[in-house]
Amino acid sequence: MSDLLTPDDLRGLFLFESLNQDQLQLIADCGRVIPYQAGARVYEEGQPATCFVVLLDGTITLTRRVRGDDVEFTRSDQRGAYGGATQAYMDPLVAQEYNNSMMALTDVTVYEIPADSFAEWTRQWFPMAMHLLEGLFVGMRATQTAVGERERLLALGALSAGLTHELNNPAAAAVRATAILRERVAGMRHKLGMIADGKIDGGRLHKLVELQEVAVKQAASAPELTALQTSDAEDALADWLDDHDIAGSWDIAPTLVAGGIESEWLETVKECVGEGNLEGAIRWLTYTIDTELLMGEIDDAVSRISGLVAAAKQYSQLDRAPHQTVDVHDLLDATLTMLQAKVPEGVRVVKHYDRTLPPVPAYAAELNQVWTNLIDNAIGAMEGVGTLTISTCRDGENLAVDVEDTGHGIPPEVRPRIFEPFFTTKAVGEGTGLGLDISYRIIVKKHHGDIRVDSQPGRTNFRVLLPFEGA
Repeated sequence: MSDLLTPDDLRGLFLFESLNQDQLQLIADCGRVIPYQAGARVYEEGQPATCFVVLLDGTITLTRRVRGDDVEFTRSDQRGAYGGATQAYMDPLVAQEYNNSMMALTDVTVYEIPADSFAEWTRQWFPMAMHLLEGLFVGMRATQTAVGERERLLALGALSAGLTHELNNPAAAAVRATAILRERVAGMRHKLGMIADGKIDGGRLHKLVELQEVAVKQAASAPELTALQTSDAEDALADWLDDHDIAGSWDIAPTLVAGGIESEWLETVKECVGEGNLEGAIRWLTYTIDTELLMGEIDDAVSRISGLVAAAKQYSQLDRAPHQTVDVHDLLDATLTMLQAKVPEGVRVVKHYDRTLPPVPAYAAELNQVWTNLIDNAIGAMEGVGTLTISTCRDGENLAVDVEDTGHGIPPEVRPRIFEPFFTTKAVGEGTGLGLDISYRIIVKKHHGDIRVDSQPGRTNFRVLLPFEGA
């Protein structure tokens, strides 16, 4: 191919098809056809924007650098697709640097036009359009900046409030259990001193310590009882304690039952220490069981806190590469955990996961943003009552994620517009209309998948399709 194009060649590109012959001739005289091998960079982000680039054949990808990593946001093999100094005519409103990088995925041929010539022609040939573009650009930039910042702050505030709420419960439980544990350990030391004041010989004391170890093991593996079973067991133990003149049976019995202790085991204690030392021994063993149960509570609370922190890290994808192979179910679970505080009591969450599905290559943090938008919309649509169902399955060569709610549905007349930016069905002030637009661009543009909606009153389903193989 010659390094020049004729005016007729240029007219075959959609970008120039409406220009007159003289305008086409100027472009033909100024531009050059440049080939690039697969893997080569046509231009580099941050470098001075010297050329307007039009794709003639092959496949290119456009990337932005985010925290040291190249993040792809589009790729194209469409003849006439363009990039490079696309905003040269906006000088000096816009810094004239490449705001992305173009790389050749295959051998490509592009048409390069000097940026200064492209800017001059655009301003000269389309003066009215230039005024409109400048006004639109400045206004849209200000709008997007304000709305985007507000959207991010609201999302961050909602997630932070939810996470703080979820962390508060186990943290408070751990603090409470620790305070009680301190009292119980002090009481156990006191009772041990009374037991070991010489009234019990060494052999019996050794046997009592062995019983203490047995009590700890029983407490760790105590069966779950129903409310009725617990009440019956506590009554039986209280009766045994009363029969043996042990004061405060109503206070001791619940702890012993929670630790899996029965009256037959207490008989073993009586045989070990004798009737005279029975009350002190039982109270000491009760303290032992209580401390074990409290340590279990602390362990459970700390595990919940650790789980929430892990979910937050999974959700935000901190310290992880932007593009990686991920298990979508982990991302869904992390998002549900982060949004748990926003789920009303009247909304039931149901998960139907196909755990046999393989992982998919994806931008994990962006996918979490999609799940957040879809789940949050579904919760809002149900107005406090309904069922939220999250499902995964195979759909051909794609992994399908379904987010379904039992809300009022999306009216047919607005359904074609739901993915448009700034379009929202929510009341004024309740939505920005960016959630589904962002979700669509993440799934379709970045992951080369698809997002579909099927809605009727009582059932709305959003299906996200993600290719198993990286596109």
